[in-house]
Amino acid sequence: MNVVVSSRHMEVTSALKTFAEQKVSKLTKYYDRIQEIEVILDANKELGKDHTTVEVIVNAEHKHMFVAHHGDGDAYTCIDACVAKLERQLSDHKKMIRNRKHPEESHKKTGI
Repeated sequence: MNVVVSSRHMEVTSALKTFAEQKVSKLTKYYDRIQEIEVILDANKELGKDHTTVEVIVNAEHKHMFVAHHGDGDAYTCIDACVAKLERQLSDHKKMIRNRKHPEESHKKTGI
């Protein structure tokens, strides 16, 4: 799995970069077919110095993409919120794949 941390209009400190990498690397616990995770940090100059927007893009097998945005205050808080949103998206996707009913099996059971 490849993790890319990039930024717009700001410099990413090493502490922020390691925090982002550690948080998003835990997403493989929810869906193990993740190929790449991209974290984009953006500082909005119009809204103030401390206002940061974070976008996390997860690329998985079979061209599945999962995206989360959060733009409220501190960069660390935004990363946590994006990871929480992606945890829900990935676990829902995994449940959908795991619990999929195949039409052939349902016809065999009902006798149609």
